[in-house]
Amino acid sequence: MTLLAIYRNPATPGGQPELALRSSDGASIAAALAQRGITFQRWPARAQLPAGADQAQILSAYAAEVARVQEGGAYPSVDAIRLAPDHPDRQALRQKFLAEHTHSEDEVRFFVEGRGLFCLHLGEEVAQVLCEAGDWIAVPAGTRHWFDMGPEPHFCALRFFVNPEGWVAQFTGDPIAQAYPLLDALQVA
Repeated sequence: MTLLAIYRNPATPGGQPELALRSSDGASIAAALAQRGITFQRWPARAQLPAGADQAQILSAYAAEVARVQEGGAYPSVDAIRLAPDHPDRQALRQKFLAEHTHSEDEVRFFVEGRGLFCLHLGEEVAQVLCEAGDWIAVPAGTRHWFDMGPEPHFCALRFFVNPEGWVAQFTGDPIAQAYPLLDALQVA
């Protein structure tokens, strides 16, 4: 289930964040994020991907969605990231993504399998968006954020870029991510 949790007054490590909003309603999630400059949409994740699908197969299965995004010319580069619980680098990747960072371009994702947690540090708020298959999110360049894929990741997302180098992060060094629930804890709360 897609979920949005918004906290007021970012907590510090060891502190308690104050929950201001929690919703699983798609329209409410889209509206709340739009007020904060984040684009969120629900698209059909229509293709069933085989277990061993490589990047070319994933992009081919979602060629219509790729064309839809790229027709405006904003994101000429695309790739697919797919992680499973047995991925050999899952722990190192999780730690890397959990560190707060920014990008010099928008971070645009379309989840076609599984789930992942985007955490957005928006001034005096932190918005956590649990994205699942069918969720499209566009986070503006310069937005402080982190991402949790959980200890046993299972997700596949199309990633759209302006820069052909793909994912390039500038880490802030802020330990804020340690003060907020991770993917598994947010689902249970």
